[in-house]
Amino acid sequence: QSLLLESGGGLVQPGWSARLSCVAPDFTLDRYTFAWFRQAPGKEREGVSCITANGDNTNYVDSVKGRFTISRDNAKNTVYLQMNNLKPEDTAVYYCAGVWGPYPTMCAGAIRKEQFDYWGQGTQVTVSS
Repeated sequence: QSLLLESGGGLVQPGWSARLSCVAPDFTLDRYTFAWFRQAPGKEREGVSCITANGDNTNYVDSVKGRFTISRDNAKNTVYLQMNNLKPEDTAVYYCAGVWGPYPTMCAGAIRKEQFDYWGQGTQVTVSS
């Protein structure tokens, strides 16, 4: 049973926007660092973006900088990924992941899947005309 629930995926055209949401029904998010990962067919799972527990620090993989924005609303127990100007190469299953740790350095450097303990089941994003 997944502890995190993603939503917001679907089929979009190139240049369009989409927003993914991640909800944790069973625990309070405000002491957890969160990230979004994605996995395209035949490829490794890639860290896309990370946000610290208080939301003050974020990190992005180079390929999405300037297009994607990660945010969180701890009062709603929800983490978001706003994706703008989507490209076909953004097509993947997107996963939300979390780890306990309210420390500002937790999103520094590469976003590695080994850092995260809790995962959702993923939501498909397909960018195609």
